[in-house]
Amino acid sequence: MGQKDGRFSCAVLTISDKGSRGERVDTSGPQLQQQLKACHFKVSEYAIVPDQPDPIRQIILHWVDVMKIDLIVTTGGTGVGPSDLTPEATRPLLDYEIPGISEAMRMVSFTKTANAILSRGIAGVRKQCLIINLPGSEKAARENLEVVLSALNHAIYKIKGGSKDCC
Repeated sequence: MGQKDGRFSCAVLTISDKGSRGERVDTSGPQLQQQLKACHFKVSEYAIVPDQPDPIRQIILHWVDVMKIDLIVTTGGTGVGPSDLTPEATRPLLDYEIPGISEAMRMVSFTKTANAILSRGIAGVRKQCLIINLPGSEKAARENLEVVLSALNHAIYKIKGGSKDCC
């Protein structure tokens, strides 16, 4: 995929047992797609998978290794419940983490709710793709993405070897 028309490609992955079974309407995934489109990302893929490490890993690997997506945002599975395994599924796929992204999201979220300290989402790079775990609720996913959205184009540019200095 990559940046063909001046826009980076992105994919949104919703992680939800109920959503994957059709028992709940996904609202966070479509919300994230709208936000990303508004910031000139090309939303290339969207999927819903259950809260299980294998399906999460399989789709991320396909999107990165085969489709060459530039940015993947996941929503769901970042809490402290027994089925919240998104960070554990994501971490082994990464070449390196970018902790500042997750730290910034938790820091801003904490000003709104003490429960932000329970969010375990991570961010990092596989090959030349930035991957960010977001919370599952529409409100939390939207607010967390807002915190980092303005830095994402530059981050991806640098990840892909861009040599211009930061502004």
